[in-house]
Amino acid sequence: MVPVTAHTKRPVGLAVFLVVAAVIGFAAAFALTLDKFALLENADAQLSCNFSVLIGCSTNLSSPQGAVFGFPNPLIGLAGWSILGTIGAAILGGARLSRWFWICTNLGVAAALALVIWLITQSIFVLDVLCPWCMVTWAVTIASFWAVTLYNLKSGRIPVPASVRRAAAGAFSWIVVITLASYLVVAVIAQLKMDFLNRL
Repeated sequence: MVPVTAHTKRPVGLAVFLVVAAVIGFAAAFALTLDKFALLENADAQLSCNFSVLIGCSTNLSSPQGAVFGFPNPLIGLAGWSILGTIGAAILGGARLSRWFWICTNLGVAAALALVIWLITQSIFVLDVLCPWCMVTWAVTIASFWAVTLYNLKSGRIPVPASVRRAAAGAFSWIVVITLASYLVVAVIAQLKMDFLNRL
């Protein structure tokens, strides 16, 4: 196991990414929150993100899936992205986080990914609509999961055998390709189920 000490190099690149991802994710969650307020005031409100029956936010926000825990999902995003952005900013400010904190962060992004995967399946297979702001959230969540997880594995924050650390280090250098491949999987599934290219 790689020892994590006070002299371990700070992941500045990852920190910058977390801040940027958090800003994008927070903006999407904020926009969805405003749209939810608009729908609460007027159920027939025409939202700026509604482009067609295939692409829009109203269906998602008004559905039971849009409030998984009894309150609007965007509120989860506002809280989650604020936390992730704060973590990135803290690292840039000189903070050196303990292993337990990194593991908790990883659990957080893994939980976010699990929720996003469920929401993706609901949008594609149940609601038959793609929400633009939701897709932005999906994109940054997927990227954040890969970035944090592969960093934790390659750096030894998550205790794993040396072979796994080496594999994670190799994968980390291909993180852009891995992330784009993840997006492609979602796009292919959506196309096969919704035939959105022909329905635009």
